[in-house]
Amino acid sequence: MKCIDRIKPVLAVVLLITVLFTGCGQQVTVENPYDVYESPRAYGLNITVTNESEQTFFAKELCVAGTEDVLSQNVTASLSEAAGLFDLKENTLKFGKNIYGRVYPASTTKILTAYVALKHGDLSTTATVTEQELQLEEGSSVCGLSVGDTVSLEDLLYGLLLCSGNDAANVIADLVAGGTEKFAEMMNQEALALGATNSHFINPHGLHSEEHYTTVYDMYLIFQAALGEEKFAAIINSQNHTASLTKSTGETSTLNWENTNKYLNGEVETPEGVEVLGGKTGTTNSAGYCLVLYSKSSSGTPHISIVYKSESRENLYYEMTELLMESTK
Repeated sequence: MKCIDRIKPVLAVVLLITVLFTGCGQQVTVENPYDVYESPRAYGLNITVTNESEQTFFAKELCVAGTEDVLSQNVTASLSEAAGLFDLKENTLKFGKNIYGRVYPASTTKILTAYVALKHGDLSTTATVTEQELQLEEGSSVCGLSVGDTVSLEDLLYGLLLCSGNDAANVIADLVAGGTEKFAEMMNQEALALGATNSHFINPHGLHSEEHYTTVYDMYLIFQAALGEEKFAAIINSQNHTASLTKSTGETSTLNWENTNKYLNGEVETPEGVEVLGGKTGTTNSAGYCLVLYSKSSSGTPHISIVYKSESRENLYYEMTELLMESTK
């Protein structure tokens, strides 16, 4: 489905005010049409916007899909609850199944966690791991941090994205925002700014909560924004990483982390004509098996493909492989 343009919400306010108050007051020239809240004179007056360069469209570079599913006979639609294939060159939805339905993101949450950390943090800053940060529910995915370890934000992001460390997520939240609650506020603010209006996040790792959810389309928006961060793209494309830590004793130690993405670690064969450039896995009992992926076809066309709530890891990669094959057509 072809992308259409949507006007930024604030510009829509400008247009509404113009319609309501045409001819009811003095003509006002607004230097920046998106800063109407900074101009009290805008209310109750007819507004003329003169700087056309500021009149950009929110969805100019995005795919805005309709509410109907876009299916293919080449993709087994019954293997997951929701899925999408987005062509980033043509801004089209090539496959879409329940893309606006609420789903639990599990560890794909960490895409947004990394985006917030890269946007608001400094890669060279360090944090010392606390006991509270390691208090996670039994069976949590961790990257092996210990109380007293001092580690950089850069290494924490590798632990977050490669081996899906929930411990790393908690340390990042404290380092960047001073706590999980404040960091979650930042996550929601950034998500809304990206247009992900049907999502809500309450933690940085994705462990299950009824109040922690997203949609396929919202995650597409979030992932595309994250890919604009050079460091994020480099991390998710890595097969492994060796992190350097300082122990509480002052000794230097290392941790070796492998990418959980089975296309990158060689456990699942990538379809011919496709290069997988990275992504993020996620699994909980409520979320099922999830995968968000960035790839390019042999023609160089980039794609984002997403599968949420598959009943098994086998089904997850089977459907994702079908989507990757669809991207070459």
